[in-house]
Amino acid sequence: MIKVVPATESHDISFRQIHTADGGRIRYRKVCELDGHVLRQDEITRGYETSTGTLIPVTDQDLDNLPLPTAKAIDIVAFVPAASIDPIQIGASYYLAVTEAVAAKPYELLRQALERSSKVAVAKYSMRDRERLGLLRVKDDVIMLHALRWPDEIRSTSQVPVPDVAVTDEEVQAAVRLAETLTGDIGELRDEYRDALEEVIAAKAAGTRPAPIGEAPPIASAEVVDLMAMLEQSVQDAKATRGEPATVHPMPANKKASAKKAAKKTTAKSKPRRTA
Repeated sequence: MIKVVPATESHDISFRQIHTADGGRIRYRKVCELDGHVLRQDEITRGYETSTGTLIPVTDQDLDNLPLPTAKAIDIVAFVPAASIDPIQIGASYYLAVTEAVAAKPYELLRQALERSSKVAVAKYSMRDRERLGLLRVKDDVIMLHALRWPDEIRSTSQVPVPDVAVTDEEVQAAVRLAETLTGDIGELRDEYRDALEEVIAAKAAGTRPAPIGEAPPIASAEVVDLMAMLEQSVQDAKATRGEPATVHPMPANKKASAKKAAKKTTAKSKPRRTA
């Protein structure tokens, strides 16, 4: 027997709905629309509604006896390179834990096969009332299961308009320098929104006001934004944060400004001098 253990946890701050006037908590009740009775959880089952509005009950026993090889097992269908999996397909992540001795050897064989082949396994499995597609890989000697979306659940990129904007090689190189400067480890990143929200809640609970935050810099108009200058400044800021010496790259001259300046010089030279 293999047990599926959640590999991630949520640190989101949960809210309750309350009555604005008196702060009372608002609760929801499950009520049968036929007899008006408030129901307990053990009185509720699932049902499928047909196109005519008929409700067909579907019990846990019905789902347990589905005629599928994946109903009670993980069915591996292929071994593929990890790079062949588009990240857009990956959903929730789980650890697979052995709970019975009979599953120990198959688990270890699969783990070592994945490690030696440097590949991941694509598998089918059942969870929460449906057959799903998954990816199996090894992390710290543990087999992980990543839920995958089915190929037909991925929308085509043709539905997304792509901006038709020209950029220069200098602008691209500045962006590349920024990417190289910001290359690093994401392991120390924190959810600063949650931290700020916790401070607000703690301050209100103590009957005080949360500390004010600085004003955000004004957003420049799209017509006057100098992309090159912004990228170069981002590179310098990133290096300063890391204690690295700043490097100044020559900025390409503004072609329109240079043309106007040259035109003014030409006009000044060709203009005849007055004589008394």
